[in-house]
Amino acid sequence: MLTSTKHKVFISYHHENDQQYKDGLLIMNDLYDIFIDKSVDTGDIDDSLSDQSIRGKIRDEYLRDSTVTILLVGTQTWSRRHVDWEIHSSMYDGEVNKKSGILVVNLPSTGSNNVTAGHGQTEKQLIHPNIDSWTSLNRSQYEQRYPYLPARIIDNLVDKNSKISIVPWNQIYNKPEILKLLIEFTNQDRQTAEYDLSRPMRRQN
Repeated sequence: MLTSTKHKVFISYHHENDQQYKDGLLIMNDLYDIFIDKSVDTGDIDDSLSDQSIRGKIRDEYLRDSTVTILLVGTQTWSRRHVDWEIHSSMYDGEVNKKSGILVVNLPSTGSNNVTAGHGQTEKQLIHPNIDSWTSLNRSQYEQRYPYLPARIIDNLVDKNSKISIVPWNQIYNKPEILKLLIEFTNQDRQTAEYDLSRPMRRQN
């Protein structure tokens, strides 16, 4: 059942390359009041801190009370260690910091208009009504279809129980009802999502 509740959203992205898209989401949010932003801004965390301190700040100060992580994927996102830490922290179900649902948005630089519907028939009917044929993919097919996705996301797409949806930027930008629906689906399914965290966290870019 859909609700009118605004959810707390963490936006994960490559700050150097893709800041304009994070800014675009926040401008859209200012106009349409879709979600509560809990993400890290450039300069919020001191880069001189140790990796362990940065991971702790991301987990304890930003992700702690968010329920949805939106991952903005550009051509270099896959290689950024801070992004991998944010994804890992979003997936980790701790005693204090509970796991979040994850929504992936492929940016125009990736050249991808493919979609993956992680939330079943309701999402397919409401978000993708023009697609009448859906195909299950193996790992190599996911890698071919989404060459810029972080490996941790690919791990979880293969699992099938992660309930991660993927859409292109043009499907959500300036389309507040679509974005709100996707955030709602992601939030609803977060508690039953099963994540593969076996991959070691990335140590360098």
